[in-house]
Amino acid sequence: METFPKIISVDDHTVEPPNVWRDRLPSQYQDTGPRIVRAPVKEMSFVGGKFAPKMGAVGDDGPIADWWVYEDLHRPLTRLDTAVGYARDDIKLEGITYEQMRPGSFSVPDRLADMDVNHVQSALCFPTFPRFCGQTFTEAKDRELGLLGVRAYNDWMVEEWCGPQARGRLIPLGLVPLWDAELAAAEVRRNAARGVRAVCFSEIPPHLGLPSIHTDYWDPFLRACDETGTVIAMHIGSSSKMPSTSADAPPAVGSTITFANCCFSMVDWLMSGKFDRFPDLKIMYAEGQIGWIPYVLERADVVWEENRGWGGVADKVLRPPSELFTEHIYGCFFDDAFGLTNLDAIGAGNVLYETDYPHSDSTWPKSREVGESQMGHLAPDVVERIVRGNAISLLGLTGEGLWGPSAPGPEG
Repeated sequence: METFPKIISVDDHTVEPPNVWRDRLPSQYQDTGPRIVRAPVKEMSFVGGKFAPKMGAVGDDGPIADWWVYEDLHRPLTRLDTAVGYARDDIKLEGITYEQMRPGSFSVPDRLADMDVNHVQSALCFPTFPRFCGQTFTEAKDRELGLLGVRAYNDWMVEEWCGPQARGRLIPLGLVPLWDAELAAAEVRRNAARGVRAVCFSEIPPHLGLPSIHTDYWDPFLRACDETGTVIAMHIGSSSKMPSTSADAPPAVGSTITFANCCFSMVDWLMSGKFDRFPDLKIMYAEGQIGWIPYVLERADVVWEENRGWGGVADKVLRPPSELFTEHIYGCFFDDAFGLTNLDAIGAGNVLYETDYPHSDSTWPKSREVGESQMGHLAPDVVERIVRGNAISLLGLTGEGLWGPSAPGPEG
């Protein structure tokens, strides 16, 4: 391509600096709230989709890592959290310290510099320590501390990560307290009032011990998102359960089928009736790729047409699922030549581009080259929509693709 649009990545990640919660929680929570401890790695495995690290005592022998410690949780920073800049064969399952990661993982100025290298204008970033939908706080014992932790993260996200030094190039993505839908709705509205247009959510809430979207439990949260124009962003793994086949399957099995959770989740939403009840609701699937979508829509339409009489959806899913998809759902990809070849069966208006910085799957620093290679058969206006136009519209960015107080609201 002669020119390739500046990328707006809808799935990157931030590694939270050590002081995010130390600086924002009341003093009585300094010893129980999230904090960094440097200690050895005693054991670490990732088998059957389960990550199982064990922290050694300070002073013990063993490889050193920086660990997030929160109540009884010990979670190390790992090379998989921040792998950019390392050769693929050098990316191992190992604990690391902040000094061993690329500074753009946690430093705004360095992140902007790495975005420049990668032809990226703006980026929406998912969390690391809170996990992809804040389930770390949901699993904690102290609900009052958990709510403070969620709010502290959102304040840091808006005021620092996406603050003035980001110059509108970093787009805020909020968390909610998943254990209480009314509190979640209040947090959506609190953040929407300061321009936040996206919120993390779990792809499959029952995997977290929470009600499914087929209940009315989530309605206050969904209503808040619907009324404020807040996009529900679901990242692979946001159910704390990556797809796998057996307890002894190597990580490569799960890595190949990571889209499966998105597939299951999308069918859940299409058959839930929520889009008829909340007509302005929008959802997106981060890092789920798009090549699987056409068949799932075809099958969902057949089931809706032929089996809805006994399928439990006749009275709540009032239109074909493929129509609901077109109006409400966005698939996100970073490397999916097959999906782009079949774009007509998905819809150019339902696809978003991402770079997954700084994870091991990231296309950094060659996201432009990957895009040019895989989108070369598409018309320039279609490429523009996929690479940035759809994101501008969905996330309420300025015409230049930046986030800030001047960005249009839900009606804009």
